[in-house]
Formats: sequence, C-alpha cells, structure tokens
Amino acid sequence: MNNNVTAGKAALAATAVLAGLSIFQLLLAAGAPFGQAAWGGTHEGTLPTGLRIGSAVAVVLYAGAAALVLRRAGFRIRWVSAAVARIGTWVVTALLVLGALGNVASSSPWERAVLGPVTFVLAGLFLVVARTAEEPPPVPRPTSVHRQAAH
Repeated sequence: MNNNVTAGKAALAATAVLAGLSIFQLLLAAGAPFGQAAWGGTHEGTLPTGLRIGSAVAVVLYAGAAALVLRRAGFRIRWVSAAVARIGTWVVTALLVLGALGNVASSSPWERAVLGPVTFVLAGLFLVVARTAEEPPPVPRPTSVHRQAAH
C-alpha cells in the first residue's frame, strides 16, 4: 500500500474518531448528564456553564484538527495550506499524546478506561498521517513566452 493510501485511510479514521468525540462534547455542551466522564470527572451530572462552553469550544478545535489531518493526507481543504497542515498535524499529534496521558492519569474511571485509550489511538492515527503523507508535487507556474510575429 502506498503512503498516500495509508495516510488517507488513517486520516479518515481519525476524522471518524473526532466526529464521535464531537458528538460527545456537543451532548455535554447541551447539558447531557455525563459530567463524570469528562473534564476530570469532578462534576456528577450536568457540567457547569464554563465547562459546557469548553465542550462547545472543543468541537470547533476537533473540526480544525480534522481539517488539518485530512489536508495533510491529500484531501482538498482549500482554506488549509500544505505547510499549515504539515506543521499542524505534528502539533496536534503532540497535544493528543499529552491529552491521552492526562486522561489515563485522571481520577475519572471513564476517562481512564475510555477516553485515554481512544485519545492514544487518535494520536497514533495522526502520527501515521504526519509521517507517511507525501507532499504533492508543486504546481508548475505558467511562464510567459513572448514571441515576435514574423513579418
């Protein structure tokens, strides 16, 4: 399997995981009683307003991360440059590793048992894309050739 196919499949899998996490965060932001499964597990039931806003912001960040990883894998995301995708994918990979470590160290059994492993898998998918995606060849710039008309 060539590198771009591998990167593409990993990017799609990462996007699917991010979509699942986004649904969870949207539910939290909307007031679903899953507080013990997020944000350190210190809030039983519905999260306080500040953390609900944090969950809504997380959805936006997940969407940005999805755009980065998809662009890095070669999908057309016009508003993300190749350079931003290349660097951003590495940055998100590092942040996901840190997040996974925080989840497995959490006092919340849900974060330790579910979100920790999910975040490690997500970090691994981002790492696959960051390492295996190949840069597309540069688009040739048109050259202007001035020809004089024969008389």
